[in-house]
Amino acid sequence: MKIISYNVNGIRAAIKKGFIEWLQSANPDVICLQETKAQKEQLDLEVFEAAGYVYNYWFSAQKKGYSGVAILSKIKPNHVEYGTGIESMDYEGRNIRADFDGVSVMSMYLPSGTNDDRLAHKFEYMNMIHEYLNELRESHPNLIVCGDYNICHEEIDIHNPKMKGVSGFLPEEREWLGNFIDSGFIDSFRYLHPEKQEYSWWSYRANARANNKGWRIDYCMATAPLEDRLERAVILPEAKHSDHCPILVEIS
Repeated sequence: MKIISYNVNGIRAAIKKGFIEWLQSANPDVICLQETKAQKEQLDLEVFEAAGYVYNYWFSAQKKGYSGVAILSKIKPNHVEYGTGIESMDYEGRNIRADFDGVSVMSMYLPSGTNDDRLAHKFEYMNMIHEYLNELRESHPNLIVCGDYNICHEEIDIHNPKMKGVSGFLPEEREWLGNFIDSGFIDSFRYLHPEKQEYSWWSYRANARANNKGWRIDYCMATAPLEDRLERAVILPEAKHSDHCPILVEIS
């Protein structure tokens, strides 16, 4: 199964930049989207169906034009779970999960900490989602949590490791992500590429992408039982429909 995760920073804007044509070329079995910034009724779903993704599921924020996640699939899932049942997460449309034979795939959009209030919300979310996922793994042991975590884990994951006072690379955020991995998740890209320095997000400022001054904040995290099934994990910087780029994982 080929799975892609992509923060599109607005699905309607991404479509205007050639997203559908790229999707058909990349041809994943499942694609997890974050920051869709659209309600389902604002989209022409036939565009996705014509591209081969007859099964498409959207979980939007209550606030229009904000946040939102989706899963598009060529394979019919056995079950789709919209949200987590935790109001502060679900209000902003940050989690959707599709269960297939042998694996469950979640699209997750972890908040950014742009100011003190949002940073507090981010830490609250981090604690609650970790607890939620630990419980979920008991019933769904083969789980892949794809998405924008808005955190660089190690110095190799950021172009300037001196940025320790900026949300996304705070010591407390990095510690949480380390604990998350240690609790039984595998960072598929880092697992297969221990020394590669590649990024998945670049600021729109100061020509950051052209100069490759980026951050690796998007992950396909797999639970430990999937370790032997991890075939490939790559970052796809040539796709330019967003300030993020897609990431890919293949499992046998």
